[in-house]
Amino acid sequence: MHYQPLALPGLMLFTPSRYADERGFFLETFRQQDFVEHCGAYQLVQDNLSRSSQGVLRGLHYQWQRPQGKLIRVNSGEVFDVVVDLRRNSPTFGKWLGLYLHADQHQQLWIPPGFAHGFYVCSAQAEVQYKCTDYYLPGDEHCIHWQEPTLAITWPCQGQQPLLSAKDQQGKLLADSPIFD
Repeated sequence: MHYQPLALPGLMLFTPSRYADERGFFLETFRQQDFVEHCGAYQLVQDNLSRSSQGVLRGLHYQWQRPQGKLIRVNSGEVFDVVVDLRRNSPTFGKWLGLYLHADQHQQLWIPPGFAHGFYVCSAQAEVQYKCTDYYLPGDEHCIHWQEPTLAITWPCQGQQPLLSAKDQQGKLLADSPIFD
């Protein structure tokens, strides 16, 4: 497994070693010891899977009082994955990073607690799996609007209105959202 630190402190891109032959392939997707060495002493306690159609945008979500770190993997399809640094004391507070995650590459994105997360589905369908460091608490979830003007995220919607949940349509501005100290 190759671990690549990304531009926002704490983010890490995992690229597994793939062993292929005429029968198919094998790759290791997670090893706790290596995860702790490269990402910190986090325990992953919940595993989630979402399936979405092309044009769906989910996010930008986070939990505030019980923040979640997330290990993101695309099992099928392709997404444009976005994270926003909400750690007030971070040198990259209010900055975002976007990258394409495709199932064929088997890469995983580590997002530590203190970030908002969202993704846009680029393929006909996509399945996104994410392991979390804390349990989902509906009353603690917050959503920053996907078109927050101070972030100016360049989503690959190509001028089309994405498909949004009612919750995501009601996302708040960054100035009206709780952030991490």
